[in-house]
Amino acid sequence: MERFLRDNVLATTAENMTRVYNCDNLPTWARQSMDELVARQLVDEINNRFFRTLEFGTGGMRSRTIPEVVTSPERGNSKTNRPDFAAVGTAYLNDFNIIGATVALFNYCSKFLKNNHRAHELPSVVIAYDVRHFSKHFGELAASTWKNLGGHAILYASPRSTPQLSFSVRHLSCIAGIMITASHNPWHDNGFKAYFSDGAQMVDPHASGVISEFNGVTMDHICQFCRKDMSGITILDTSIDACYQSAVRETILRKDLLESYPVHVVFSPLHGTGGVATIPLLEANKISHSVVEEQNDLDPNFSTVKSPNPENKEALDLSIALAKKENADLVLATDPDGDRLAIAAKNSSGEFEIFTGNVTGALLAEHRISQLKFLRKIPAKGSKNAAVIKTFVTTPLIDKIADLNGIKCINTLTGFKWIGEKMFDYESGMLGNEYESTGISINYDKTLGAKRDDLLQKNSTLFIFGCEESYGCLSANNVRDKDANSACLMACELAAYAKSFGKTLIDLRDDMYVKYGYFGESVLNIYYEGADGAQKIKNILASYQKNPPKRIDSSKVTEIVDFAKQRIQDADGKAIPPQQFFFLTLENGVKFALRASGTEPKIKFYLFAEAKVDDRSQLEETKKTTFSLLEEVKRFLKTDADERANFAT
Repeated sequence: MERFLRDNVLATTAENMTRVYNCDNLPTWARQSMDELVARQLVDEINNRFFRTLEFGTGGMRSRTIPEVVTSPERGNSKTNRPDFAAVGTAYLNDFNIIGATVALFNYCSKFLKNNHRAHELPSVVIAYDVRHFSKHFGELAASTWKNLGGHAILYASPRSTPQLSFSVRHLSCIAGIMITASHNPWHDNGFKAYFSDGAQMVDPHASGVISEFNGVTMDHICQFCRKDMSGITILDTSIDACYQSAVRETILRKDLLESYPVHVVFSPLHGTGGVATIPLLEANKISHSVVEEQNDLDPNFSTVKSPNPENKEALDLSIALAKKENADLVLATDPDGDRLAIAAKNSSGEFEIFTGNVTGALLAEHRISQLKFLRKIPAKGSKNAAVIKTFVTTPLIDKIADLNGIKCINTLTGFKWIGEKMFDYESGMLGNEYESTGISINYDKTLGAKRDDLLQKNSTLFIFGCEESYGCLSANNVRDKDANSACLMACELAAYAKSFGKTLIDLRDDMYVKYGYFGESVLNIYYEGADGAQKIKNILASYQKNPPKRIDSSKVTEIVDFAKQRIQDADGKAIPPQQFFFLTLENGVKFALRASGTEPKIKFYLFAEAKVDDRSQLEETKKTTFSLLEEVKRFLKTDADERANFAT
């Protein structure tokens, strides 16, 4: 084996595979799997499995759990497309990486408690998982590992949504949370998301601390925890479901609208946890709904769709067909772990138009601002002690909405964890300032919503709404990750609001464009798979830093913002952490950003264009012109990226 690896695979592959293979306590099936890969001389497969060690990205770590080539030992006795064992490989999501990540998280949390004079506390973690292959197994393995390390592990008995895990960390006062999910990724993937005590995904210094611990965990140590032991683990019953549901129902601002102008929706969970979380919320709030029954089973193969990503139009085909049949007002579809929402609304011709994440975010942001003003929860002129939070790559329409309504708009790096971090800043500021001025310690999560909102505006900043272009929204203050379950309630309230004026969501969208201007957006995803693909992505990013483009197609580049080199601050004056992320402005008015995805093997370009609209009669032509301009830029960027990918700088 040693000679084969030396002569045929990447140096990092050989190093990683040898380290795993030589582990004394490695399970027999894993070593036999590697023997088979070498015996069959599957060079590409070996490189893809071992060329790197998984790292925490914008959404934790995700990768294949079922490989392209399944070995006989991995297959075991399985007669389905799910092998008995998740694929061995340092670059894949398997028992070893789950254990290693859990050990790293436990070690970091233990040191954090000790360093903050809380060594007497038993490190506690709450763990949830979605419907994917190996999700329950990975959840149980993480719980077993945490318990055997000396901590208290709390585990959901069946699949739950990601936002409920976020809520549960705070509700159960845990030091950490683990969510086993690959969100909207293909069926063969799975992932591990790490949450800290604030209920948000980890950012620095916590993320770097866990990564450092992860890099120091040896295979010999990992293999001590390969056998699951479920004794002593707390299994959660359904009572916490009601607590989560109660918390997110605070999302509704105008229950009177839902009662007076009822809407009928078609809902699809796309085979995921929406059936566990969203449907009960619709029922509890007496929202008329029909469910796409073909997609209401917890199916890890996502058998009715090519992809379980609600961003893909094809995923909504069954929903739209049912909505037309029932003359529904709108379609709602959530991804497998219940954190992303897609909306399709009926137009004047009876056809359903699918909103982008940018349109959904802008509509909900404006609605929540206007209704909070209507309810006199924020001043009519606005308040700089109230904020909407979005990522830099989310539509600048929201910046304009916030500005014209006198509300602060905070931009963050990509990934909802940065929005969660900002919410924690506001929470901490409120608690500290209130204690300093009154001597009273406030329990944030147990304070009634209205009182908490008042205290936030008085002492810090009230979080109104958060969103990102990739179909993620949040409004609940005690959840710190994007929440498609509560977003469904917001969408229903918005549709009822439109009905109160005899309008549809399409009308509200177009009214918004006339009021603020038309904002066109587009995304270009370029996938580069495997070890070779990872190098191509690095080449593109390096080339933009060392040799940035001077022209894009026929338009001159007038500004380049390099987030790795320049000092960038948000609207509060807080420094944005350096990252390989670029924002370019062109002479023709188009802007675009690019970054590597933290969860998938791809490079992403986000394109933006803005145009003034004097009245609705101009809107369609403006849309066509803007779309054509963005498509021209996209074609150039695709060709340019492929050229940069193949030439190291």
